[in-house]
Amino acid sequence: MKLYLDTCCYNRPFDDQSQDRIHLESEAVLSIVKRGRIGKDSITGSDVLNLEIGTISNIEKKDKVSILYEIARRHVTFDDDIEKRAAEIMNVSSIRSFDALHIASAEVGEVDYMLTTDDKLEKAAAKLELKVKVTNPLKYIAEVIEHE
Repeated sequence: MKLYLDTCCYNRPFDDQSQDRIHLESEAVLSIVKRGRIGKDSITGSDVLNLEIGTISNIEKKDKVSILYEIARRHVTFDDDIEKRAAEIMNVSSIRSFDALHIASAEVGEVDYMLTTDDKLEKAAAKLELKVKVTNPLKYIAEVIEHE
């Protein structure tokens, strides 16, 4: 599968692991990264991800996220089409700025799934006609395991 992980996915393994959900999502993200390393999934990055990762204020966390993000083997360059599509998404939904840019980048990158740990984004995206399925990494891993 071709995947696009949003910034919250790359951050998840470095969040406070005391909550079960965060821990499980972290394990799912790390499993997806492993799948990317061994070639079972193809992970796509983007200029939008580069920009958002660059805004992480905690330097240690930013460095760790950047290392994890190196798994992205494909790259989507920001252009007018992404900007226009993000504006369309924002005009018809509650999805805002970076999230809309991530969806637009994922669509341009022709990925199968955009993964996020943001429940509100997942629910809002489910109401739209998108060229990419937006889902949680746990749901994605569960689906993969079921079909392998």
